[in-house]
Amino acid sequence: MTHATERGIRAAQFGLLASTGLAIIKLIAGLLGNSYALVADAVESALDTVSSLVVWGGLYISGRDPDERYPFGYGKAEPIAAAVVALIFAGAGVGIAVEAISEIRAPHHAPEAWTLAVLVLVVVAKALLSRRIRAVGVAIDSTAVRADAWHHLSDAITSTAAFIGILIAVVGGPGWEVADDYAALVASVIIVFNAAVIVRPALHDLMDRTPGADLVEAVRLAAESVSEVLATEKLAVRKAGLAYYVTIHVQADADLSLHDAHVVGGKVKSAIRQAVPKVQEVLVHMEPYDPEA
Repeated sequence: MTHATERGIRAAQFGLLASTGLAIIKLIAGLLGNSYALVADAVESALDTVSSLVVWGGLYISGRDPDERYPFGYGKAEPIAAAVVALIFAGAGVGIAVEAISEIRAPHHAPEAWTLAVLVLVVVAKALLSRRIRAVGVAIDSTAVRADAWHHLSDAITSTAAFIGILIAVVGGPGWEVADDYAALVASVIIVFNAAVIVRPALHDLMDRTPGADLVEAVRLAAESVSEVLATEKLAVRKAGLAYYVTIHVQADADLSLHDAHVVGGKVKSAIRQAVPKVQEVLVHMEPYDPEA
C-alpha cells in the first residue's frame, strides 16, 4: 500500500469518527428540540459516516497489487467508491425531501431556540473537517477522498440551512413553525446537487477519460527528452485509483536493432515516471521514424 493510499485511508477514518459524533449530537438535539431540519441534518451526517466507510474500503482495495485475477490492478475501486457514495446521497436527498413535505403538511411544535447553538458548533466543525480532508484529496489526487470532502461541506451547508429555518421559526413565533421543515427541504436539494457534483469525476475515471492537458503534455515532453526519440504519437493517459497509466508510440531511427530499440523504450519509460511520479505503468510502442509522416 502506497503512502498516498495510507493518507487517504487516515483521512476517511478521521471523517468517520467526526461524522459519527456529530450525527449523534444532531439527532439527540433534533428529537429533543422538535426540529426536523436538525434530524434531517443528522441523517446526512450518518450518511457521511457511511460514505467514509465506503471511501475507506475503496482506497484499501485500490491499494492492492495486481494479481492473476486482476492483472491491471484494483485501482477502479477508488472511483467506484465515489460513485456509490454519490448514489447513497442522492437517495437520501430524495427521502429527506419526501419527509419534509409530509412535515410541512402536518402541524407541529416550533423548534427549541437552544438548537441554534448546536448548529453553530456543527457548521464550524464540518467546514474545518471538509477543508482538511479536501487538502488530502488534492494532495494524493483521489476522486474518492475529494468526494468525501464534498460530503462534509454539504453537511455544513445543510446545517446552515437548518440554522436559518430554525431561526425563522423561533423568531417568527406561531405560524412560522414550518420554516424548520422548509429548511430541511432546501437541505435535500443541496444533498442531491452535491451527489451530482460528486458522481461526475467518478464517472470520468471509470470511463478512462483523458486527464488534464498539463499532465498529458508533461508525459509527452518527458518522452521527447530522450535523445534517441525523434517523434511521438498516439499518446493515451488514463487514471485508475491514485495512479496513471500511459500508452505511447515512439518513433526512433529505423536502423536501430531490436535490442537498442528496447533500451530506448526503457529510457522513455524511466523519463516519464521520473517527470510524472503519479504514473505507475508505461507501455511504449517503438516505431521507425518517418520524416514525411
